[in-house]
Amino acid sequence: MKKQNILIIALTIVAILSYLTYSLMSKSGNSVETELIDFAIKDVTQVDKIIISGDTDNEFILTKNGTKWNSNKTPCIQQQNVDFILEAFTKIEFKGYLPENASKHQIKMMSAKHIKVQIFENGEWSKTWYIGPSSQDHYGQIMMLDSKEFGMSDKPVIMSIKGVKGIIEPRFYSDFRKWACTAIFELDPQKIKKVDVSYVQEPTRSFKVINNNNNYEVFQQNTKITASTPMILKYIQNYKKIHFNMPNYSLNIKQVDSLNRTTPFCYLTVTEIDGKSTRLKLHRVRSGQQTTNEFGQPANYDMDYLWCFLPSGELVKCQYFVFNPLILGHVYFPMDMSKVNLGDYKVLDPLKYPK
Repeated sequence: MKKQNILIIALTIVAILSYLTYSLMSKSGNSVETELIDFAIKDVTQVDKIIISGDTDNEFILTKNGTKWNSNKTPCIQQQNVDFILEAFTKIEFKGYLPENASKHQIKMMSAKHIKVQIFENGEWSKTWYIGPSSQDHYGQIMMLDSKEFGMSDKPVIMSIKGVKGIIEPRFYSDFRKWACTAIFELDPQKIKKVDVSYVQEPTRSFKVINNNNNYEVFQQNTKITASTPMILKYIQNYKKIHFNMPNYSLNIKQVDSLNRTTPFCYLTVTEIDGKSTRLKLHRVRSGQQTTNEFGQPANYDMDYLWCFLPSGELVKCQYFVFNPLILGHVYFPMDMSKVNLGDYKVLDPLKYPK
């Protein structure tokens, strides 16, 4: 009887020890797994700082100020770009593990090239994402995690955004030009005091629109011309929403400086009621192909895009589709264009970019 009791006690102890061992192993396994895949931020409203680093040691720092986000590189950023990042923080999910050999290879690859995203919550660092290349099917991103709670991942894993077929990397970039606001004019028409469009080498195309206490007047070469009020108001309405197309990715510093020293084909100056003045310098973009201008005459410049120097000195590329309603006065007003030599129309400032 004693032997049976001892045997029962021994088996019970073994069972208990086996259960405890299994339980500890399960918890340990879950801990390692969480360390690898717990990229998500549970409450993005607590995120107040994001640092994005590219391959070049360029750090783009986003900081939350109330309901808006600011950066360390440009005074105005596109807020929707931050929304895309915050969406990734909440919707990122585990997609799969990498085979052992592939994992070792990707660690080497990511040590040489990756995007680093540091995430801060309530002023304290919480997690860092290391974003590597896309998965083979391009529906996932190979990533590694470093977190305050679990430490650094041992191996990369494949992550994706829930409900999105695509990669994660395009949401994260440190180039400030991609973040900068593109708005040039966002004006209430009643706040505009004067618009001055000046064609340097074609003065007959120049014109002014002046607001005298909501009585509008149009001048061509300092001579007042007859223009209907509805057409003047239609012209002024164009300044409600004017954006540039893209930052300068084509010209280097030397070329930009050279362009800036040449004469623009047009100056556009807008003065507001409160005295604020915005002056733009508009330059043609040279084209190697023969095209036709807005008058149907031969021209050797790009008919889709133009260069624009903003008041800050920054060079951006704009579309004629957007700017023609601002600089082509004859579309709105009965201007005398008889002195414009259309038969000899050419690029007004042919620029030979330095090599």
